[in-house]
Amino acid sequence: MNCNVQIVNSQRFRPFPRELKQLICRTVQAVAEYEGVQFDCEVCVKLAGRVAVRRLNREFRGIDKATDVLSFPSGEYPPKDGQACCYLGDIALNVEQAQAQAEEYGHSFERELAFLTAHSTLHLLGYDHQTEAEARDMFSRQEAVLTAMGLTR
Repeated sequence: MNCNVQIVNSQRFRPFPRELKQLICRTVQAVAEYEGVQFDCEVCVKLAGRVAVRRLNREFRGIDKATDVLSFPSGEYPPKDGQACCYLGDIALNVEQAQAQAEEYGHSFERELAFLTAHSTLHLLGYDHQTEAEARDMFSRQEAVLTAMGLTR
């Protein structure tokens, strides 16, 4: 199984460090492997700022405020029988918010990027955190992936 990750930089975040792009790609791959995804998949990650993410949040969720990450599942998961590759969906990652949260939580920017990427990838795979039980399950999966990647708090 291979997960192809396309990273799109907004003009504001050009250039974005290559090693951070690689971290995002590794995180998507790690989540897919942890979840036992058996087919090739694709994900598009948009690196954006607060203003862009706020606009997307308002447009697609009706919530007029910035957030750290947004997930837009394609609805193609799981793939139909015989389909070799599946487009999981899009992620809008608020780089400014990730930087602020890393400082607030006292861990590295890299760990926060990976955390948000893992969180969003799980949403693309159908997980949610609307109830306490769902939240516990989803957050334990995120932590397991980050721990396996060596990105602890």
